[in-house]
Amino acid sequence: MAETPGPDGRSPGRSPAATPLGRFRAEARDAITPRAALVMLGVLVLELAFVVSYIGAFHSPTPERIPVAVVAPEAERRAVIDRLNGIPGEPLSGRPADGVAQARTMVLEREVDAALLVAPDGRADRLLVASAGGPSGVQALERVLQQADPSQPLRITDLRPPNEADGRGLAPFYLAVGLVVGGYLASAAVSATYGARPANPHRMLIRLGALTVLSVLSGLGGAIVVDLVFDALPGHFAALWWIGALTTFAAAASGMAFQVLLGPMGIALSVLIFVVLGNPSAGGVYPSALLPPFWRDLGPALPNGASVTLLRNYAYFGGHHTATAWWVLSAWAAGGVLASALAARFRRGHRPPEPAAATGV
Repeated sequence: MAETPGPDGRSPGRSPAATPLGRFRAEARDAITPRAALVMLGVLVLELAFVVSYIGAFHSPTPERIPVAVVAPEAERRAVIDRLNGIPGEPLSGRPADGVAQARTMVLEREVDAALLVAPDGRADRLLVASAGGPSGVQALERVLQQADPSQPLRITDLRPPNEADGRGLAPFYLAVGLVVGGYLASAAVSATYGARPANPHRMLIRLGALTVLSVLSGLGGAIVVDLVFDALPGHFAALWWIGALTTFAAAASGMAFQVLLGPMGIALSVLIFVVLGNPSAGGVYPSALLPPFWRDLGPALPNGASVTLLRNYAYFGGHHTATAWWVLSAWAAGGVLASALAARFRRGHRPPEPAAATGV
């Protein structure tokens, strides 16, 4: 006599795991644990944040208050500056310069991005630029000035173009990206091998020492590549080496601090800060003056942006206008060391006492 199937379609006495659907559910539970599902969800969030950050930063580069020095006859200077500052959207921020020599100095020392030399008698004005600071910024300036007064001819003089082997002046940006990625990946590799949280402060110091050695070698390797191998940023080997070393250590020490404080989630925080937010705001593909407000304000405060500023300004502009970038990189490095040390000491001081050894009679 045949058995009558139950309400769920199974034969009486047949266990749920014996059905194809039950076996699939059991295999799925074994293949993807709740923790794995949570990690996958975190990866999805980071992926979407990556897309939002990069498209948000680059989808519509718009100049805003680009500093421009103005050289003009004294009777006209104020009017020219007011006209530049009054362009709709405020793409420019004009300021006076006493003469051509001062204007050139202001451009080469990165006090301004360009200098406008107003010619008398309707002749072509001159725009002094330094495209090594970002060719896209120069193109935006030229476009704004031509749209503001199409009838006035404009002649561009590039005081500091990128090196021939540097293409569009992006070598400092790509070098900084590589150094930062190397730093946080090194800290993640140490954590993946021996655990995110060192067992005691001594091991934490040993890890920091290893990351210091790696950072010095990272800076050396980066300087060799951009100077000796590709000749993209020649003539500043020592400066590039130590900027690279500090960049790598800042990312490594910060990444280690995140992991000491948060465990494996610290790696996700490193990716969020250094990749999702840091790279598009670093001022590489587009200068910061062309980025939307959030990325423009954030970039100089992160290691990526500080490193790009240091590498670019030492390679092309004699190290001018770099004090803030030095402080930012140093603060990330010192903050990472301090946070790791305090967290390791706190964990040691609050470790539960080990049980006393059992004694027998």
